Amino acid sequence: MKQLFIFFLLFITTTSQAQYSRLGFLDWIDDAHYLERKMDENKTEVLAKVNAKTGATEMPYEYPSPARAVQKALPEGFQMNWNSPHTEDYELVIFTKDNNLYLFEKASKKMRQLTANLGAEKNPTFSPDNKHIAFTREGNLYTISLETGLETGLTIDGSDFVYNGWASWVYYEEILGRNSNYKAFWWSPDSKQLAYLRFDDSPVPVFPIYRSTGVHGELEKMHYPKVGDPNPLVALGICNLETTKTTWVDIDKNIDQYIAWPFWTKDSKQLLFQQMPRDQNKIELLLANPKDGSTKKVYEESRPTWVEFFQDIHMLEDNSGFILRSYKNDWYNLYKIGFDGKLNTSITDVKWRINSIDKVDEKKNVIYFSGTGTVNTDVHFFSVNMDGSNLKQLTKGTGSHYAALSPNGSYFVDRYSNVSTAPSRILYNNKGKEIRSISKSETPKLDPEKHHPIELFRVKSTDGKFDLPVAMTLPNNFNKNTTYPVVFSIYGGPDAGGISDSWRGWSGNSLTRMGVIVISVAHRGSGKFGKAGLDYMHRNLGKWEMEDYFAVVNWLKKQSFVDPDRIGITGSSYGGYLSAMALTYGADYFTHGIASLSVMDWQLYDNVYTERYMDTYEQNPAGYDQGSVLSHVDKYKGKLLITHGLMDDNVHVQNSIQLIDKLQDAGKEFEMMFYPNERHGWGGPKGTHNRKLKESFWKRSFFSKK
Repeated sequence: MKQLFIFFLLFITTTSQAQYSRLGFLDWIDDAHYLERKMDENKTEVLAKVNAKTGATEMPYEYPSPARAVQKALPEGFQMNWNSPHTEDYELVIFTKDNNLYLFEKASKKMRQLTANLGAEKNPTFSPDNKHIAFTREGNLYTISLETGLETGLTIDGSDFVYNGWASWVYYEEILGRNSNYKAFWWSPDSKQLAYLRFDDSPVPVFPIYRSTGVHGELEKMHYPKVGDPNPLVALGICNLETTKTTWVDIDKNIDQYIAWPFWTKDSKQLLFQQMPRDQNKIELLLANPKDGSTKKVYEESRPTWVEFFQDIHMLEDNSGFILRSYKNDWYNLYKIGFDGKLNTSITDVKWRINSIDKVDEKKNVIYFSGTGTVNTDVHFFSVNMDGSNLKQLTKGTGSHYAALSPNGSYFVDRYSNVSTAPSRILYNNKGKEIRSISKSETPKLDPEKHHPIELFRVKSTDGKFDLPVAMTLPNNFNKNTTYPVVFSIYGGPDAGGISDSWRGWSGNSLTRMGVIVISVAHRGSGKFGKAGLDYMHRNLGKWEMEDYFAVVNWLKKQSFVDPDRIGITGSSYGGYLSAMALTYGADYFTHGIASLSVMDWQLYDNVYTERYMDTYEQNPAGYDQGSVLSHVDKYKGKLLITHGLMDDNVHVQNSIQLIDKLQDAGKEFEMMFYPNERHGWGGPKGTHNRKLKESFWKRSFFSKK
C-alpha cells in the first residue's frame, strides 16, 4: 500500500509537474529515510532522500520507482493505473484490456495474455507467494498459475443470481464495503487455499431501474432487499487449490443471519469468521477448520441496540489470538482475544474514541493507534504496550494530527493543523520526541474586511445531555450589524463523525462568498459521544438528529446577525434525508432546503442498513412512521429543492417520487430536478449543472427581491 501511494504520487509528479507544487514530506522510503520534495539552489522542485536520524540529505534524489519503470516499459495500448494489481516489488503487474487479463513481467519486459474473451474478469488478486492469481468471472471463482498459464475453475454454478467470490449488492454496500469492489474471496497466507462467500440472490426481490436512453428505453433489474425482505442465501467455503474441492463451513442454514469478514490465522490452519443474526444485536467470532468445516466459537458480543462487524482485526503471529477494536464498553477500545476462548483482556479502557489501529509491533509489544483523546473534535496519535501499560499520547496541541509511521515504527511524521493554523509536518521518534520540523505552511494573514476564520464551539442539546460541536463559517466582509441567512451543511447518520478541528483556510466557499453563514453540527449519534450518544438512534432514525439541529437553530436565532426567516439546510444521501425532514418535521425551525439522493421513508431502503438501527417495520411501526418524511408533509411550509439521479441503485428515485406525490396532493409548492441515467452521485456536465442549480436556488431564495 505504501509503495502504491509513492507510485501514484511520483507518477503524477513526473507526468504533470505543474499539478503538484507542494514542498515537504511525501512518504517513507524505508524505516530510516523519508522522501521529501524540496527546492534546490536554482529554485527548482526536486526529490530528496532524508536520513530521519541525522537529517543528511541526498538531493536531487532519483527515487528508484519500480512502478515508473513498469510504465516506461509497457507496450502501446496499456496504461499503469493506481489500482493496477501488482506484486509488492512490481515485478509482476496485472492489466485488464478488452475484458481480458494480461500479465506484465518487468524483468523480461514481456506482456502475456492470460484469458481469452470468456467474459469480464473481476478483482484479479495475487496469491501471497505471487505464483497464482484468483478472480471471478460471471459468478464463478477461478485461479491461474502464472508459471504454466493454466486456468482452473473452482466453482461451476455461477449464474445471474448465484455468485462465488463476488458479493451480492447488499453485502457490497452495507457489510463488505465499497472498497471491496464486490470482492468476496481471501487467500490463505500459505497460498494453498481460498476462502470465499457464495451468494444466492434468488430469494431477494428484484427492483426495476429504468434507463431512458433510446426509443424504447431499457429496464435494469437488481436484487435489492428492502426492509423485511428475504436476504441472499450465503455460505462460506474454503477451497483447497491442490484438490480444487471446497469444504463448506458448518453454518446453521435455518437461521436468518449475516456471514462476513473472515481472517486467516498466520499459519493458514484456521479461518476466523464472523456471524450475526438478522437483528444485528449479537456478533460471534468462530474458528473454522478448513479440513472438515467444523467451527469453534472464540468470542461473542451483544448489545440491546446493535453491534457491527469487526473490519480491522489484527491476527497475532504466534497464532494465539487477535487484537480487536470494539465498542464493548461504550467506546471503541482495544482488546486481546485468545483462540482458546478464555483469554479476553482489555488493553485500553479510555472514555473517548479510538479511530484505528495503525500498527501492532509484536516484537516490541507495542500498538500504535489513532484516536480523539479527551477532546472529541481532535485527532491524536497514541502508543500502548500490548499488556495495557504505558498508554501515551504521542502528539501535542489541540487540533488534528495524522501520523505517517515509518515501516518498522521507529519514527512518525505528524501532519498537524487546526481551524486557525495551516498544516505543518514534523518528524518525531516513536516516543513522541520531536526530531525536526520538515515543513510548515504559512497561515495566511487574516483580512478582517474579507475573511473570517471558522469558529468551533459547543451548543448544549435541548435535553442538556450533550455539548454538541458546531463549526461556523461567517461570510466574507461580515458585518455584525447586518443580518445573514444560514445554511446547515450536513450528512448526519449514525457514527458518521462530522466535525474535526482542522485547517480549512480563510477563503470559505461559494455560500460564504454569497453572503451566507455556513454551519456544521456533530449530533449526539455522530460517534463523538460513544455509544451513549449512538444508542439514541436505535429505532429512532431522524428524531434525535433533528432535535440536536433544533438546539443549534435556537442558539442561532439569539444572535443579532442571524436572520430567522432564512435558515437553510443541504445534504446528500442521509444528509438529503435530514434536509427533507428539516423542511417537514422541522418546519418551525428550517425555512429552505436542498434534499439530494434522499431516503424519504426507511421502508424503501435496504434491509441490512435500516434494520440495524430501526429493526423491521413490524417490530417498530411507530419509529418508522416518525422517521418518514412522508409522515410530516402536512407541516411543510418553506421551500424545498429535490434532486435525484433517475438510475440511483442505492437510494432509489422511488423515494423522491413518493415525496413529490405527497407534496402535490397536499397542494405544496416545491422544486425538483432529476438527472437521467445518473446513479448515486455524479460528475461531468450534469454535476456542473447540479452545482449551478443549487447555487441559483440559494441566491433566489435568500437574496432576490420579494
